[in-house]
Amino acid sequence: MRLKSDRAILLPACLSFLLVALMPVTAFAACTSGPAPNVDWSRCQKTRLILRGADLSGANLERADLFSSDLMGANLAGANLANAHIAQARFRQANLRAATLTKAYGHRASFEEATLAGANLAKAELPRATFARADLTGADLSKADLGRVTFTGASLDGANLSKALVARADFTSATLNGADLTGAYTLLAQFAGADLSGALGLTQEQLDDACGDNDTVLPPGLKKPAAWPCPVEE
Repeated sequence: MRLKSDRAILLPACLSFLLVALMPVTAFAACTSGPAPNVDWSRCQKTRLILRGADLSGANLERADLFSSDLMGANLAGANLANAHIAQARFRQANLRAATLTKAYGHRASFEEATLAGANLAKAELPRATFARADLTGADLSKADLGRVTFTGASLDGANLSKALVARADFTSATLNGADLTGAYTLLAQFAGADLSGALGLTQEQLDDACGDNDTVLPPGLKKPAAWPCPVEE
């Protein structure tokens, strides 16, 4: 009877120890998995990798480190990059439709000609990133740090830029029909040639702080500041 009792006590304890011992191995194995749809690379180190054209649709990249990795043309539709480190990463022509990049850090990240329609970039820190000719239709950029970001020729129709920091950002020739700029910080933001006629929440004070030219189209009731175009910075 004593032997059976000891076994009853030891067996659950051994199983618990085995499960705990295997947990780090399982987590490590996920990081060593190759690129694939729905792969779990959360918190993984994936720096300076060549992942051009990779299919990472639906992947979990939360808090992953993708510093300086090349994801040109990759499929990241619906991927989770919340809190990811994507500084200097290249997403040129990548598909990030409906992807989550909330609170991601991406200093000088490149999203040139990428598709980010419906993506969530709320509170992301993306200073000096480039979104030239990118599709940001309906994207959420609220409260994001977009200082000195390049949006030249980008589509921001229906995008949420409320309370975003867009100081010195370049919106030259961008479209912002239905874009919400309520409370956005626009100091020296460049709107030369941009169509702001359908922008929402834009105030005269924001325009006075920003830059534009004779080709900038404004919403009804707002006027071009006398200081436009702004002096060229040296």
